[in-house]
Amino acid sequence: MSCSNNTETTAIKLSADNPFNVALNVPIDYANVTGEAIEEYVDVTIKNATLEIETIKNQKDPTFENTFVVLDKINNDLSKAYSNAHMFFWVSPDSTARANGLAGYQKIAPLFTDIYSDKTLFNQLEKFVQSDAYKELTGHRKILVDDAIDGFKLSGVNLSDENLKKFKTLNEEINKLTSQYSTNMNTANLVLTLDEKASEGLPENFKAKYKTDSNTFEIPVMPATRGPVMSNAKSEETRKEFTTKYSNRGADKNLVILDSLISKRYQIGRLMGFESYAAFNLKPKMAKNSETVWNFINDLVAKSKDKAKQDLEILKSIRNKELKAQNDNPVNPWDISYYNNQILKTQFNVDHEKIREYLPMKECLSGMFEIYQELLGLEFRKVENPSVWHEEIEMYEVYEGEKLKGHFYLDLFPRPNKESWFYGVGLKNGRMTSQGYEVPVSMLLGNFTRPTESLPSLLSHRELNTLFHEFGHIIDGMSYEGEFSSQADSKRDFAEAMSQIFENWIWDYDTLSSFARHYETGEVLSKEMFDNMLNAKNVSSGLGAQRSLRSCIYDMNIYDKYNPEKQLDTDQLWRDIDKNMDVMSSYIEGTHPQASWIHINTHPVYYYGYLWSEVFAQDMFTVFEKNGLKDAETGLRYRKLILANGSQRDVLEAVEEFLGRPSNNEAYIKSLGLK
Repeated sequence: MSCSNNTETTAIKLSADNPFNVALNVPIDYANVTGEAIEEYVDVTIKNATLEIETIKNQKDPTFENTFVVLDKINNDLSKAYSNAHMFFWVSPDSTARANGLAGYQKIAPLFTDIYSDKTLFNQLEKFVQSDAYKELTGHRKILVDDAIDGFKLSGVNLSDENLKKFKTLNEEINKLTSQYSTNMNTANLVLTLDEKASEGLPENFKAKYKTDSNTFEIPVMPATRGPVMSNAKSEETRKEFTTKYSNRGADKNLVILDSLISKRYQIGRLMGFESYAAFNLKPKMAKNSETVWNFINDLVAKSKDKAKQDLEILKSIRNKELKAQNDNPVNPWDISYYNNQILKTQFNVDHEKIREYLPMKECLSGMFEIYQELLGLEFRKVENPSVWHEEIEMYEVYEGEKLKGHFYLDLFPRPNKESWFYGVGLKNGRMTSQGYEVPVSMLLGNFTRPTESLPSLLSHRELNTLFHEFGHIIDGMSYEGEFSSQADSKRDFAEAMSQIFENWIWDYDTLSSFARHYETGEVLSKEMFDNMLNAKNVSSGLGAQRSLRSCIYDMNIYDKYNPEKQLDTDQLWRDIDKNMDVMSSYIEGTHPQASWIHINTHPVYYYGYLWSEVFAQDMFTVFEKNGLKDAETGLRYRKLILANGSQRDVLEAVEEFLGRPSNNEAYIKSLGLK
């Protein structure tokens, strides 16, 4: 290939009938995607990316356009193929498509490391950075260059050949292990079988779904059934058995995998010159280093501890009252949700199963859409008869006036072999192309209670919170307005804030009552029922904060405190954390919750980010509280300043412009009832 600024590559084309072969902004023909189509799509994308990388490397005179702009396109193409392959691994009903989706994204994953550790490519980029043209860059274009250079450095480009080989091998091994961990977790298929006595207290509608011909109840142990069982089962043995099974999903295989992941990630951190994997992982995030995260966690532990202990005493008194016995023993971890629910029912007249009857999925979706549309100046148009991977999937187009902003899909209910958690999944980022703007595409992956012939899907208020949260991720993706796809995502520890802020709207009666209607009678959720919920909002809030912080501490321990010379017992770590926090013994002997915890598998050193983001979310919400929850001017300003930004400007700078002042944690502390 000649050394010229006019170097061009002839792209390899997909087969004409491949469902992924679509024009700009034409939806992928998902209904006709096969395992073979995924395989070809991935292979062609990889080959074209390789050709384009070579083009950059052969440029005689590197410019911004022939290096960083091309690199952004390569990243975009590979990310689209990766995300779509991974999506089929997670959601496809077809076993071949799942298998090829897994194989496809595992092919692409190491390429990002290969690209960002390519010394010849890096030297080309550095040539541009040393040029006068770089000095003239400003704004998001300069940030794009600087972030890319940092990305190369964090991908091992400066390592020796020997260490770089180790780095790549470790990353490849980690990718395979995380996939196997997810498969083991999602295919555990554990079932709790109950007789009539053991099922006492469970909602009748819930029981009816799982009743067998032998008059027993076979309840699948998964996130969608956890709340109804743990909050309502009168039998302590039922609650204990469910949580034991739930906390052991995939444990027979995943404990060994987790040990290996922790070790391999530690090795990566050390290879890169950091004390721990956490220190390496945190470098590009807002927090920047482990010390900042530990200080953040420890501060919240101290501030919520007294409230948590008060919460436990209240739970203990409720337990003793129900059991009609004086018992000074601590409340068992499998009893927390049940007695918390008893407090809500007896002291606040809040019955979440009754409230569920006012929250049918269809009406909740419609109401949520109205809020997001009105507040942010967007319109969602449902696509009739879309090409999708399962008949239940819905598809929408997002418009601002007559301008197409993006597409999103809703995959809301559990089914065999589907990923079992809840996610807002980005399938494609927005970016400018020579043909026009390429709009983003996202999917809401949920596992809400499935409707039946006699009953619609009914959400608890907590599940409604999850729906608003995950849809917030969708809207974040749809709102991006940027030249480059590489800048569509914000800092990883700020990403949750843009979803968490929208959870506040379901705590406003005018908002909630606009769609909360009884699924049979159409009766609106009463102000009295809502006020009772609002009054009970901070019941056990201290305990809830401590529970989240416990997970943060666990995540940080395994990735920041790991010592290869001392055998790590990931079960004992739970006990040690409970002892140090000195609130309650939350660990249940014989269980291994770390074996089915997606965050420490695929999102290491991430869990603190939920609380970190929550601080910003509650602070930004104060602007809506001041101006009005339906104030479209504030909503549009929020969309343009925060959601549309991605990483085109410093996120803290954008937040403080929206706030009109420096950010603080006062609103977050107040939201927990600690002030």
